[in-house]
Amino acid sequence: MAASLHHRGPDDEGVGLWDADGPADGTGPAGRIGLAQKRLSIIDLSPLGRNPMPWDGGRLWITYNGEVYNFRELRGELEALGARFRSQTDTEVVLAAYDQWGEGCVDRFVGMFAFAIWDAARQRLFLARDRFGKKPLYYAEYAGRFAFGSELKALLADPEFPREPDADALSLYLRYGYVPAPYAAFAHAKKLRPGHFATFQDGRLTVRQYWDPVAIALSAPLALSEEEAREQLEALLRDSVRHRMISDVPLGAFLSGGLDSSLVAALMQEQSPVPIKTFTIRFENPEFNEAEHAAAVARHLGTEHREETCSESQMLDLVDRVTDFFDEPFADSSALPTYLVSKITREHVTVALSGDGGDELFFGYPRYRYLEKGGWLLSAPAPVRHTAAVLAASLPKRRFRRAAEVLRQDGSDRYARFVTWWTPGDIAELTGRSAGVNPVYAEAAARLEGLPLIERPPVLDAVTYLPEDILTKVDRASMAVSLEARAPLLDHRVAEFALRLPLHLKYRRGVSKWLLRKILYRKVPRELLNRPKMGFGVPLRDWFRGPLRERMETILSGPGLPILGIDVVPVRSVWDDFLAKRSERPDLLWSVFALASWAERWCSAPSSQSPSAAAGA
Repeated sequence: MAASLHHRGPDDEGVGLWDADGPADGTGPAGRIGLAQKRLSIIDLSPLGRNPMPWDGGRLWITYNGEVYNFRELRGELEALGARFRSQTDTEVVLAAYDQWGEGCVDRFVGMFAFAIWDAARQRLFLARDRFGKKPLYYAEYAGRFAFGSELKALLADPEFPREPDADALSLYLRYGYVPAPYAAFAHAKKLRPGHFATFQDGRLTVRQYWDPVAIALSAPLALSEEEAREQLEALLRDSVRHRMISDVPLGAFLSGGLDSSLVAALMQEQSPVPIKTFTIRFENPEFNEAEHAAAVARHLGTEHREETCSESQMLDLVDRVTDFFDEPFADSSALPTYLVSKITREHVTVALSGDGGDELFFGYPRYRYLEKGGWLLSAPAPVRHTAAVLAASLPKRRFRRAAEVLRQDGSDRYARFVTWWTPGDIAELTGRSAGVNPVYAEAAARLEGLPLIERPPVLDAVTYLPEDILTKVDRASMAVSLEARAPLLDHRVAEFALRLPLHLKYRRGVSKWLLRKILYRKVPRELLNRPKMGFGVPLRDWFRGPLRERMETILSGPGLPILGIDVVPVRSVWDDFLAKRSERPDLLWSVFALASWAERWCSAPSSQSPSAAAGA
């Protein structure tokens, strides 16, 4: 299990095995406990940082992924309460915090984390995941054992793990482009949801929520003037960046030249006595290239900027490798350039700060504005919408073609159409079963009905699309090259402030991220920043009509999709329309391509020795 996660921690490793008592009521036998870690050394590079790490003579043991950035403040508080530390790590502070405050320790952590603590005194395993789910945590109960790991492949290392795909999870994947928590791609596995912890004791698993962003969004808005809000937000952001610059290894920042990454880089440079290191990639295809914008911002800030060209051949070489580090189906093709920028960044630093979270927290995605401006059309009768869809589909730009697909869909939840890949009707044809709804989305949507329609989408994205797509993509792509990515905008204190901001401080007169702009324009000239949002992208249309055409034909004629319960006929129809240029849905084709590639890579069983009765990596 640990060996499967070597990419997440190539610097050090540790394994611990212990005997465990049976259930307290005597209904079951005693067993074995195993914990393992592959360590990426960031804080305290000495052997004292090795995991599994003991506390109080082995009364507690931890295996841990991530960083708690306020560990020094917590350490001082714990020392005043009598705790004594051997190392300088945040890991040992997590142990001491659990010992002092129990399950409530997670409320005190500022950071990103997934960890497990074996509490020998209570014969209890405690699992926790950070508030936004920056760090992953899978678990499974099968064959008389309970197992967990940072990635699904750690569970798949066990030859007794049942590799039966979860039909409901795959249906949700077709709808959203990812498998949402608590589902996992295999029926016997689950993901611990962000902002949750779990205890496994006496053979029973109990899961609880400790952080609820929907409740925060529903609380009373902050009563602040624009200037007061700007000052408070900038102070929170500066502190968040400062904490995320704590490192005993070299660090830098991703820089696209957009608002979010530019703001993070500017705040880093203000707090650094030397030029910070920034990184970007240049695309050969000008439709996706932002390198000049990034270079201009870097020159203004005075960073030590590195740029590397990302060729089409490099991305195509990754197509068959991407399933190695995405061990669940994942349809966001921007994972390819995210991996490449992570790779060049890792050649120079071990930690990189990113601008992730700005869109969801500060009303950044264009679809939020489209929902506001086009809400009347989305509510129009189907014939009107379908006619408008035909007109939109005939226009040349990608956003119009995407608008056409949104207009074609039916359903009372207008925003759901913006985040749907294959429609519920499509999925019923593909799978022979009704399309499900992400339960987290459905629950949040029901709770948010009291908010104005325009204010709901960012909150829905914050609890679904952000953790399941954006943060999953960044975690897997960066950790595949042993790079730690940190997201200052997703400090929970920043998030709680943003979730309570009145809309007019995030979106005004058609301008998104209003308050972030007010902060950034004092640091970077607005003419360097005011441009349409681009984001990472790949030329899927060209690929499927060129280098990936034969591979797609093989998928459509092979046994892989039928084995998963997918009817190839509707996919073939989309493929034929695409080749004939009657419609442009390369994203749908890529989702099927990624699904088939995943099944080919992960649905067959390996051979190895059986692990202990309970294990985690």
